[in-house]
Amino acid sequence: MTGDVPHDGEDGAGEAPSSPDLDESLRAINTARREAIGASRGTARALRRLVAADFALARGAAGRALAWIGAAVVFGASAWLLLTATLVALMQRGGLSWLQSLALATLLSVVAAAFAGWRASRYFEHVGMHATRRQLARMGLFHRNASDDDRDASPPGAAAATARPAGPAPGGA
Repeated sequence: MTGDVPHDGEDGAGEAPSSPDLDESLRAINTARREAIGASRGTARALRRLVAADFALARGAAGRALAWIGAAVVFGASAWLLLTATLVALMQRGGLSWLQSLALATLLSVVAAAFAGWRASRYFEHVGMHATRRQLARMGLFHRNASDDDRDASPPGAAAATARPAGPAPGGA
């Protein structure tokens, strides 16, 4: 029996085992699909629980942080007032009148407040999320105002390259 394919009882060394039939393959694929879906659902449930617990923790921490920020503001303001009173007393002892001492302390406070306000306004420029708005506008999902166009203008070279038509000018040869 040379050239014949060996059967189950014969020695088949070196040849691939026979492949399972179609029904067995479909059952195995269906079982694997069910297991994968079950594992995905379990993972999604665990992730949902984790996110809910994380949000609850963040919510509680934010409330406590705001309470401590309030305490810090109160004690910081009272410390500033005491420092100002001390400076006024020292300036008055140094020979300045009460009016001059209070005016210098007020000037110091106004300069510090103006500087802090200027720095805060610089940070509020980032609140507009200008880069995200530009990307959404490019995707056609967000329409920008004229003020956004002025503030977020692209570099001059990029604007010139996109403004020129690709072909000849219309109506002229």
